[in-house]
Amino acid sequence: MLSVEELEDRLIDLAFAEDIGDGDHTTLCCIPEDAMGKSKLLIKEDGILAGVEVAKKVFARFDPTMEVEVFMGDGSRVKKGDVAMIVTGKIRSLLQTERLMLNIMQRMSGIATMTDRYVERLKGTKTHVLDTRKTTPGMRMLEKQAVKIGGGVNHRIGLFDMILLKDNHVDFSGGIKNAITRCHKYLEEKGLNLKIEIEVRSFDEIRQVMECGGVDRIMLDNFSVEDTRKAVEMIGGKYETESSGGITFDTIRDYAECGVDFVSVGALTHSVKGLDMSFKAC
Repeated sequence: MLSVEELEDRLIDLAFAEDIGDGDHTTLCCIPEDAMGKSKLLIKEDGILAGVEVAKKVFARFDPTMEVEVFMGDGSRVKKGDVAMIVTGKIRSLLQTERLMLNIMQRMSGIATMTDRYVERLKGTKTHVLDTRKTTPGMRMLEKQAVKIGGGVNHRIGLFDMILLKDNHVDFSGGIKNAITRCHKYLEEKGLNLKIEIEVRSFDEIRQVMECGGVDRIMLDNFSVEDTRKAVEMIGGKYETESSGGITFDTIRDYAECGVDFVSVGALTHSVKGLDMSFKAC
């Protein structure tokens, strides 16, 4: 399996290939090869900054001679008018790295900002906000980094680092008991030590899980607030609990006050607005 660093390198290389192709002919035609300059990262909207370390990697991978002076790091609360960094180097390099750096930083900062809003909404409760696998293909590691920078918690990274028995797994397995039993047999055969979560859709399914046992977390899928409160009481702290399905910024506090340990929010990554910023000559 590729490391986070290797995945980032591959993403950056692919993004440059996609953007530059056989050459940035606009820049090459009007900027001398030896011309030097500076550009500043100007923040144009209040939020949480994320992607600074990845941006540094973008610059270094394209042109190791570029010098980056960082004034505001990942996790900083930024406001309109702030200058987060100044980059010095060949003007050609500044122009050719601009869009990729901004695409990454705007996306990551938007996610971090959104996550921070949800975290603030849950203050005073024990509930943590989780991300999901509803991420941009190829950018999952960066987007999940952004969730952490915003104060959220990563759910599983992919299909490989946790067992999550969802409704389709249960139905195709012939029921909850079959799904959990086969899961444990598989983990034993493969010598794997993975946490097990199971999705339930009713109080009856909760009862079946509790009779069978052998899981770490129960996901309450599309339960109402009232039913979530009853489900948490029913589970009684024997397993971690997670609420999921259609939960919004307006309703998340209501679910948290039911006593669930986690609430998963796909909107953190699948429909977030990028934080506005620009990279201008200075």
